[in-house]
Amino acid sequence: MASMAMKSFRKELWFNVNARRGLVNITPDVDQCLRESGIREGLCLVNAMHITASVFINDDESGLHHDYDIWLEKLAPHEPVSAYRHNRTGEDNADAHMKRQIMGREVVVAVTEGRLDFGPWEQIFYGEFDGRRRKRVLVKIIGE
Repeated sequence: MASMAMKSFRKELWFNVNARRGLVNITPDVDQCLRESGIREGLCLVNAMHITASVFINDDESGLHHDYDIWLEKLAPHEPVSAYRHNRTGEDNADAHMKRQIMGREVVVAVTEGRLDFGPWEQIFYGEFDGRRRKRVLVKIIGE
């Protein structure tokens, strides 16, 4: 049985969320990367390249997104900004670092028969916690 050569694909996706916080369904963007890669079997890594943003998998349901926003703000409220030692550096985004830590840096999705191999309702999201500027997400796909 002949083995196919392992391939690697890398692409950066750029986002600029106009609000301080927001969630963006990036599943279509990652699907497009997978099509461009030509990889049929392998793994797809998607990670936020900024320490105040996140990539995670969950349901694309507006009530859940609202609940995330409320929950994260309770866990790491933006104000008062003076409550955080990090903000003494002149920043006002200590809460965004903590929200990112909670929601995670990256996801890995199996690639099977040229498709992202999701469970029911799963979608990939970019979570922004200190927006109003361009930030990037790395998509790295390896396989055959």
